[in-house]
Amino acid sequence: MPGSLSPIDKAKFAAAKRATQFVESGMRVGLGTGSTAAWLVRCLGEMVRDEGLQIKGVPTSSRTAKMAREVGIEVISLDEAKWLDVTIDGADEFDADLTLIKGGGGAHLQEKIVATASDKMVVIADLSKKVETLGAFPLPIEVIPFGWQTSKTLVEELLIGMDVLGREVNLRMDGDRPFVTDEGNHILDLHLRRIGNPRQLSLVLNQVPGVVENGLFIDICDAVVIGHGDGKVEVFDITEGTNDVTRFDILDDDNLFSDLTD
Repeated sequence: MPGSLSPIDKAKFAAAKRATQFVESGMRVGLGTGSTAAWLVRCLGEMVRDEGLQIKGVPTSSRTAKMAREVGIEVISLDEAKWLDVTIDGADEFDADLTLIKGGGGAHLQEKIVATASDKMVVIADLSKKVETLGAFPLPIEVIPFGWQTSKTLVEELLIGMDVLGREVNLRMDGDRPFVTDEGNHILDLHLRRIGNPRQLSLVLNQVPGVVENGLFIDICDAVVIGHGDGKVEVFDITEGTNDVTRFDILDDDNLFSDLTD
């Protein structure tokens, strides 16, 4: 219950509740992956059940697809939808230009495809995800398993010429095995500490043989919804140039989402 949640979880819940206001019946909605996006899926499911909301959801991972079906959201593929009205997703970091780092959950390839196939992308996050300069969170890149060590070496070499502070590159693990994405690929996490030129870095990384996609989202996000532990929510829309503040009273009986706590 919200009354027993940490301030971070209350912030995620508040951001998700506010983000549902971007969704209307009849829409095709991209559903993100991760702990904050999970709150959104549950909130939308509650609206489907209690308010008769009718939407078609395009999930960005098998985990999100499973959750969406469980809460009663109709799930379709992106090929079936063809184009989306809005995608709502979380982020690991975002800056003042709404450039993002995503991929902490290992789904940034599908997330980027879905987000770019949408009229609007909205990010929901708590205040800790807002940064002046990207890079404290490791930047993930998805690589095919064949020759991944060669791809890793090539990435390490190109980082020497990039405007970054760190150049450590690690294969993401899942226990004692390499992490495997929904597409059957691996992820390399780049510990860069600071990214001085995200646009240049994104372009160069995607030219490395074996690299499928990186976790930098540039000129994709249109608005960010920032939740706070006290229920306050800020919405900054970069396309409309607006910034508004609302507040939610988070009470013990607001929802039954205690299983989503981290």
